[in-house]
Amino acid sequence: MFEYLEPDATGASHLPPSSRSIPQARPERVRHMLYGSLAAIDRTIKILHALGYADPNDWSEPIPAPPSAETRSSGGVETWMAILTKTVLIE
Repeated sequence: MFEYLEPDATGASHLPPSSRSIPQARPERVRHMLYGSLAAIDRTIKILHALGYADPNDWSEPIPAPPSAETRSSGGVETWMAILTKTVLIE
C-alpha cells in the first residue's frame, strides 16, 4: 500500500515504475448516525475518538430522534441521535 522511496546518489527520490500506474484515491462522503440514550451516544463518540476515528467536536449535538418502530421499542428510554459526516478516500 505504501512504498518507501529510496534516494539515489544525488539525494533525489524517484518513484519506482510500478507506482506510476497506481490509481488515485477519490474522496467520498459517508454519514454516521448514532441512535440511543444520551449516555450511550456519548460513550460511543468517546470510543471512536480513542480509536482515532473522529474528533468529538465533529459530531452534531444530540437531538431527540423522530418516533419510529425502532425508537418506540427502547423500553421507555428517550432515544436521541447524533450525526457525523466524514470524508474517506476510496482506492
